[in-house]
Amino acid sequence: MRPDDVHYVCMPMFHGNAVIADWAPALAAGAGVALRRRFSASGFLPDVRAYGATYFTYVGRAVQYILATEERPGDRDNPLRLGFGTEAGAVDAAAFERRFGVRLVEGYGSSEGGAAIQWRPGTPPGAVGRAAPGDDLAVLDPDTREECPPAEFDAAGRLGNGAEAIGELVNRGPNPFEGYWRNPEADAARRRAGWYWTGDLFYRDADGFLYFAGRTDDRLRVDSENLAAATIENILARYEGAAAVAVYAVPDPVAGDQVMATVAGDFDPLGFAAFLLAQPDLGTKMAPRFVRVVERMPVTATNKIHRAGLRREGFRCADPVWWRPPGERCYRRLTGADVAGLVDEYRARGREELLTRA
Repeated sequence: MRPDDVHYVCMPMFHGNAVIADWAPALAAGAGVALRRRFSASGFLPDVRAYGATYFTYVGRAVQYILATEERPGDRDNPLRLGFGTEAGAVDAAAFERRFGVRLVEGYGSSEGGAAIQWRPGTPPGAVGRAAPGDDLAVLDPDTREECPPAEFDAAGRLGNGAEAIGELVNRGPNPFEGYWRNPEADAARRRAGWYWTGDLFYRDADGFLYFAGRTDDRLRVDSENLAAATIENILARYEGAAAVAVYAVPDPVAGDQVMATVAGDFDPLGFAAFLLAQPDLGTKMAPRFVRVVERMPVTATNKIHRAGLRREGFRCADPVWWRPPGERCYRRLTGADVAGLVDEYRARGREELLTRA
């Protein structure tokens, strides 16, 4: 950061991203600050140009919303030189750089201070970086506490062994986290066997670079196989009509979960089914059973997808839902009669109450 920079602060100031990664560095460098009352995708580029902003931060789905605005020939005509944040994803980060000529750098650090990852020159596309000095970070299977095998990628850079390579990021070294105030249950979830368990899913390549794969509560259990929602989201994000995608679990009538996706944008059921068949890295258990179609993805105050609300509403929501009945490859509109039949199936197996879980 330089004194002649202008930091564009458009994320909420009650969140660490805006304070620690945007406002505080500007204060330390003596740089200017352009403070917006609230984030606006349509106002982003006009603001950047008006204030001469050279740097900005983001969280959640902010980048996807900017990319969803109408593309214009002069989008690269802007003073930005860098963006920093989390959860943009490799596909959208590359699209942002192509459109606006601005590189996005992803970072990671737990709010509790228990683990941190540093980006360095040479970090592969899609990777967050390597462990920060002093951190002994490992990707572990939460059940066996064994290290997960290194990630394997195909020629296009797509993860090929997600079921085995994705695990929870754990700091086995000393760290400053002292515990939660009067919350022993939360302490027990974070500190196990003397290690700090982040609650975040990652995978690591053969060179030690770490890749974010989602939260542990975003893991799905489909037909006895563990899947990470973020892995499926990255694949579905290639669908041409999708401005934003969220993947989450809905309970299976018998056991485990089924995959449900919410797509913001245009949705063609026949085109979507053909798209899924054409994805070489989409496992047979990853294809969504249900697809909810929305105009705009519901988000929290920090622009993160409101997953709890999506999970709670499931396929019984006010928005249009398309589904692929068992044994069928094509999607069709979910009707009231379909919903009633599905609820009867859950009720018959004593799993109806799971449909309202958050």
